[in-house]
Amino acid sequence: QVQLVESGGGLVQAGGSLRLSCAASARTFSSYCIGWFRQAPGREREFVATISWDGYYTYYEDSVKGRFTVSRDNAKNIVFLQMNRLNVEDTAVYFCAAARDFTTALKEYDYWGQGTQVTVSS
Repeated sequence: QVQLVESGGGLVQAGGSLRLSCAASARTFSSYCIGWFRQAPGREREFVATISWDGYYTYYEDSVKGRFTVSRDNAKNIVFLQMNRLNVEDTAVYFCAAARDFTTALKEYDYWGQGTQVTVSS
C-alpha cells in the first residue's frame, strides 16, 4: 500500500501563500495520481486538485483555479500544492490521497495522508 504524509500547513494571513507537501512511499509512487482534498469543521471533505501520474494533467476545483498549483517531483516522491492569494474560506485540514485513475471523486482514492491544518486569518 501507499503511505502518504502531508506537511507545510500553518497559519497565514489572507492574501499570503503557503506550499503543502505530500511525501509518499517510494515504491510505485509514480504510478499513482495524487489528489488534494480539504475539510473544514462541520463540512464534508471536498476535492481541491489532482495531478496525473506523469504530471501532464491537472484539474482544479473552481474556487482555487488560478490561485493553487499542483505539481510533482517523482524523483523525490513528493507532490506539492502551491497555494497563493489565500483567503479565509481556504481554511481547512488538507489531505493528499492516491488513486490509480485521474479523478476528482473522493471514493476513488484508496490511500490517504493524515492531513495538515491550514488556517488563513483576516
